[in-house]
Amino acid sequence: MQAALPEAILAIAAFSAALGLLLLRVPVAVALGATGLAGLLWQQGWASLAVDLGGAFSADTPAVIPLFVMMGVFISQPGLSRQLYDAAHALVGHCRGGLALATLLAGTAFAAICGSTAAAAATMSRVALPEMRRRGYADGLSTASIAAGSTLGVLLPPSLLLMLYALLTGQPLAKLYIAALIPGLLGLLLYLAAIWLRTRREPPVGPVGAALPWPQRGRHLAATWPFVLLFLLVVGGMFMGWADAEHAAALGAVAALFFAVAGGSMTIARFKAALIETAQTSGMLFLVLIGVGLFAVSLLHAGLPQALADTLAASGCNPVLFLLLLALGYWLLASVIDDLALIALTLPFVYPMAQALGIDPIWFGIYLVTIVEIGMILPPVGMLLFVIQGSSGVKAPAIMRGMLPFVIANLLRVALLVAFPALALALPGLMN
Repeated sequence: MQAALPEAILAIAAFSAALGLLLLRVPVAVALGATGLAGLLWQQGWASLAVDLGGAFSADTPAVIPLFVMMGVFISQPGLSRQLYDAAHALVGHCRGGLALATLLAGTAFAAICGSTAAAAATMSRVALPEMRRRGYADGLSTASIAAGSTLGVLLPPSLLLMLYALLTGQPLAKLYIAALIPGLLGLLLYLAAIWLRTRREPPVGPVGAALPWPQRGRHLAATWPFVLLFLLVVGGMFMGWADAEHAAALGAVAALFFAVAGGSMTIARFKAALIETAQTSGMLFLVLIGVGLFAVSLLHAGLPQALADTLAASGCNPVLFLLLLALGYWLLASVIDDLALIALTLPFVYPMAQALGIDPIWFGIYLVTIVEIGMILPPVGMLLFVIQGSSGVKAPAIMRGMLPFVIANLLRVALLVAFPALALALPGLMN
């Protein structure tokens, strides 16, 4: 370990440089790729330009990236967010705090489909916030519901963050997607409970709405059947062993295109735009993978991940203490960089440390994405809170106060996930 010390110092400097570039809003791929390449050139000279990045990725084909992205783009045709919101409103809008509950449900579903917390938050702010204001809802509860749903949905399939984790660690993506279901449902139930308790303690923040006639409710709920069927096809296929992640993604992309065409929302112009959006998003993710690969290989050559893992294993560190410190670190960093960049930057460090402590890699992937997304909405400096403030015009103090019940729900969610690992591991253990 002593021989590797100078290289470890160099790797720490590379980490600091990458973090600095990310703080300056340099694209993730450029920030990590440039620092990784500079580290390799410093250590090995120009011969390092021929480095093989294959070992930095999993054996699974990266074809899942464009296929899952294409599925999300095809199903996310104009009016989707409104359809989801109307269906959730029809289901629970007549309850006290019903519009907040509907916003949470619709935001979770929309974020799961589009794969972006910021896009989901901005969209739901435009769709739900005017209606909630018209019905007399407090801005704090409204914006908090938007923020909570936007982050929770990114944990669910087809999560781009779990996809990135799988490709960089070699873990099976299908198992990660199935492992996320129960923790995702747990988070949703805790968020719903937070809204329910808040509106009963302070009834004026979430007034009771009028119930829609049953035929109208049925029409709104029936409009969501393509999304439900698509979810069952993709997730059910992976769970039952009928398809691996790649084939499930291909099935999902074809089914999403069929539903869009059958529903009349897909035109030639929109089809071309969807293909362009798929190419742009997929290209961005591939560039991130290349950048992370260079960064990870540079760290491996420096010996830093192994040195950290050996030191942690020799110290006898309690895994629970490690997970607690990890959560605190991520919640601090989530105030300055977004979720994708945060995982890409830190995974080459934290994954070997988790392995050294014997933490299950599937469970760790779910935990990692969970705490990163919590950090995005954690007051007072969660990055997504500022996105919502900018898109809604609600003052920061109101947003912070509205988030407090969700902070308690999130702390309980993390505690339950750590105390009961089976929440994430039970379903993958049943897969064929």
